[in-house]
Amino acid sequence: MSTVYSVKKGLDIKLLGEAEKTIIDLDAKRFAIKPPDFIGCFPKMLVKEGDSVKAGTPLFFDKYRENITYTSPVSGKFVEIKRGAKRKILELIIESDGKFESLDFGSTDAGSLDKQQVTEKLLKSGVWPLIRQRPYAVVANPDDTPKSIFVSAFNSAPLAPDYELMIKGNEKALQAGLDVLAKLTSGKVHLNIHAKLNHPDTFKNVSNVQVNTFSGPHPSGNVSVQVSRLDPINKGDVVWYTDVQGVITMGKLFLTGKYDSSRMVALTGSEVLKPRYYRAHTGANITNMVVDNVTDNKNRFISGDVLTGIKIESDGFIGFYDSMVTVIPEGDYYEFFGWAHPGFGKWSFSKTYPSWLTPNKKYRLDTNMHGGLRAFVLTGLYEKVFPFDIYPMQLMKAILVEDIDLMENLGIYEIDAEDFALCEVIDPSKISMQELVRNGLELMRKEMS
Repeated sequence: MSTVYSVKKGLDIKLLGEAEKTIIDLDAKRFAIKPPDFIGCFPKMLVKEGDSVKAGTPLFFDKYRENITYTSPVSGKFVEIKRGAKRKILELIIESDGKFESLDFGSTDAGSLDKQQVTEKLLKSGVWPLIRQRPYAVVANPDDTPKSIFVSAFNSAPLAPDYELMIKGNEKALQAGLDVLAKLTSGKVHLNIHAKLNHPDTFKNVSNVQVNTFSGPHPSGNVSVQVSRLDPINKGDVVWYTDVQGVITMGKLFLTGKYDSSRMVALTGSEVLKPRYYRAHTGANITNMVVDNVTDNKNRFISGDVLTGIKIESDGFIGFYDSMVTVIPEGDYYEFFGWAHPGFGKWSFSKTYPSWLTPNKKYRLDTNMHGGLRAFVLTGLYEKVFPFDIYPMQLMKAILVEDIDLMENLGIYEIDAEDFALCEVIDPSKISMQELVRNGLELMRKEMS
């Protein structure tokens, strides 16, 4: 019997609005690549407004890593650059022609190529950014050789999509993608499944990988948790990671020679009238998802899950790495003496409200913080949901004072911002912990480069 890696600490937040296993075509007309999705990337444009593009046409490259290019996910016309403060590029918008034509990069068997040839194909097609690295959660450096590669075949976040539904019909491409990853490392490729969220038979025929089984609540699906159990990293170590849809995209590139950015996206959340799955492409506009399919309340649209996702508009675009869109109520209201109410129907991690008496109840939660920034004091709460051998509060304070040596000693290389999402949810101090961790990682990256 294979080992099951049990994650004891964590928290499953049960929300209303899980996607039904119904799949329809999104039929989006506009798509966007968003440079802010790629941490540390400084885009240098390769196209101008009005240019015709195909899937795989280079749009921009990274100023500091010129060999990493970012390409169009669909064919059509590049129509607009949206900029923010200081002319920062926020979105590159492509209007699809509906043909989904791709440049031909040549089909080939990854087994017949060496690491350099595989890397060049991934870089040229623009598929390379699907591979990220730890530490720092940035796009992987193609000049490195990781000690191992991780593929999480499940997502444990609230309302997370069913990855097995996404794999169905793409088994051949999944295996081809795993073969590609095996060429990129001298170590193991870890394919990680969950004892309850996955069916082992789905992966019984995969090869060139080590299949590992996890159990336990969120964040068991986070790559950092899986790395900490299977192949911990220290200063100087590098591991790479991606998700199953990324692996399938790599597999299709080598099987067909085309950059096929198609992916399955789940529309979830309590404010969605018909939560379901959509066949889409990377960076798709969500208008056709939500029009006449959400409540008339003031809602928050999120690309990603409620814990780590990014706020977008109702006519916004799905993030490059996201496989779900979540819609929940906006929490812009005040509660008069809210702390004094009995709190029936409210969710609470502690026993402040009676929700602990109904552990299986699903809740309609909004974005209200229920209070403002407070003193950062020792509570012992974070350790209950933080499954690492790390002192989370001490690490937070080391980041606040930018003590690089202490940050190293407290394990900052082992984690990413998403690993503090649950700590942020239950934090009585109302501190933006994920933003703080991201700033700490960026400081370390700049100091170490």
